[in-house]
Amino acid sequence: MPEEPKKIFIGRFTAFAAVVVLISVVASFYISKSTNQFEEKKGASSIIRINPDSLSASDSIAFAFNYNLNHQSYQLTFLELGSTGCVECKKMEKVMGEVREKYKGKVNVVFYNVRNNKKMTKYFGINLIPVQILLDKNGKECFRHTGYYSFDELSVKIKKYGAL
Repeated sequence: MPEEPKKIFIGRFTAFAAVVVLISVVASFYISKSTNQFEEKKGASSIIRINPDSLSASDSIAFAFNYNLNHQSYQLTFLELGSTGCVECKKMEKVMGEVREKYKGKVNVVFYNVRNNKKMTKYFGINLIPVQILLDKNGKECFRHTGYYSFDELSVKIKKYGAL
């Protein structure tokens, strides 16, 4: 009779250990999956890749365009939200090119096609296009305009908000 409780204890301990191992394996899988959503490569400059499907729009904006966090040297972000089939949006393509050229390394120029990027369209509350948005180096909106906006007009705003 004294041997019987020992077998039950060993059987329960083995089952408990198996459950702990199973939980550990499942937890490590989910932890590694969530921490691999951002990949950073170090070198002369940091390159940050974002899995956009894994982030909310606000998290995407906060991480991708907060240059204090991601160690990029841009002073502003110029977001152009539009479409490839819109007449005013096509005019803005030239303006985006001029901004890229004149403010290279200072202003990050990003185009979002509202037809393909519903998450950003909803986040920014876009009802009419094109829309130009300037974000400061912390990723916070500091200027917004709807409709065509000339390079000269935009340059005034870019200088006002920090990219000299």
